[in-house]
Amino acid sequence: MPSVSEKGRLMPQSPIRKLVPFAEEAKKRGVNVIHLNIGQPDIKTPQVALDAVKNNNLEIVEYSRTEGSEEYRQKLAGYYAKNDISVTAQDIIITTGGSEALSFTIGSITDFGDEIIVPEPFYANYNGFATAAGVNVVPIVSSIENNFALPPISEFEKLITDRTKAILICNPGNPTGYLYTPEEIGQLAEIVKKHDIFLISDEVYREFTYDGRKHYSILQENGLEQNAIIVDSVSKRYSMCGARIGCMVSKNKEVIRTAIKFAQARLSPPTFAQIASEAALDTPQSYFEEVKEEYLGRRDLLIAELSKIDGVKIGRPQGAFYCIAELPVSDTDHFAQWLLSDFNVDGETVMVAPAAGFYASEGYGKNQVRIAYVLEKESLKRAVSILKQALNSYKG
Repeated sequence: MPSVSEKGRLMPQSPIRKLVPFAEEAKKRGVNVIHLNIGQPDIKTPQVALDAVKNNNLEIVEYSRTEGSEEYRQKLAGYYAKNDISVTAQDIIITTGGSEALSFTIGSITDFGDEIIVPEPFYANYNGFATAAGVNVVPIVSSIENNFALPPISEFEKLITDRTKAILICNPGNPTGYLYTPEEIGQLAEIVKKHDIFLISDEVYREFTYDGRKHYSILQENGLEQNAIIVDSVSKRYSMCGARIGCMVSKNKEVIRTAIKFAQARLSPPTFAQIASEAALDTPQSYFEEVKEEYLGRRDLLIAELSKIDGVKIGRPQGAFYCIAELPVSDTDHFAQWLLSDFNVDGETVMVAPAAGFYASEGYGKNQVRIAYVLEKESLKRAVSILKQALNSYKG
């Protein structure tokens, strides 16, 4: 019998989706599952984006340019300018989601066996993209004790080898909600320039920052132009996860020329989704102000309710819409599965993402979960109440 690849065997399961079969079984039993496991916002997609698809008059759905339509990239450059990021359409490649942007980035700057340093916990799919490319993720642990702040630069220095090609951050962070300060970005800039490596920043949650804090992009850092690569997406910004449109942004011309070759292998990004994403750039600022206010209220409610549960420790998110919670259990993988298979309160239960899958270091995150506050407040409050009762009942 033919066998699958070793690379395929090593491909990690998504901690966000691996419990889906248990959730589906619960639903078949008539249990309502409150999903706190995945960052699928319940915020409405801007009407201007929906109307652009609904009202278009295309007669042939043609391939677009490999790097995405000129009109969209020009307009996107204007969006970045409004955020004090100076780029041109030629610095941008439109991709099928931020995931493809990261895949193109890794493919363009690494060879088999190379290394990328990533502060953990990190977005679990980074591990998957690295495994697919034959690249090693080298984790550097950040701690809930200091709210997942950037580890000391001296710790990064210890991990850099001749196989290190980049440092990868998510800003604001998934799964922690941590927002890097300009000073921290400056420290990272110094180390990547010193060692002549890249700094990759996943900035898909740029708009969602709290407590008066502002996002600072790596492409706002002077002197980093040749080292900086941004991964971006419309998914969370405009609640358009299913559009699967993202982009890769860099002022390094060789990086862009190389990434385009990878892009050519998949021909072009999807046409209708580009039309919707281009139109979404006309979304008024009031949309973001309302959405941000809603997420802020949800964050505050979630933290307040979780804080009432004995033995629970919470990282305080400064951006995005996730938090890491440490629970008084030894194995949240087992606990999360038990929630779906063996527990409910009045026909309802909760689905969370076990946090061990957001770490590459063995043994870390075993007593933590990631919670996405993407549901309206009443559902969040009910979910935390169910979680509290579950912790009181759990014998694992």
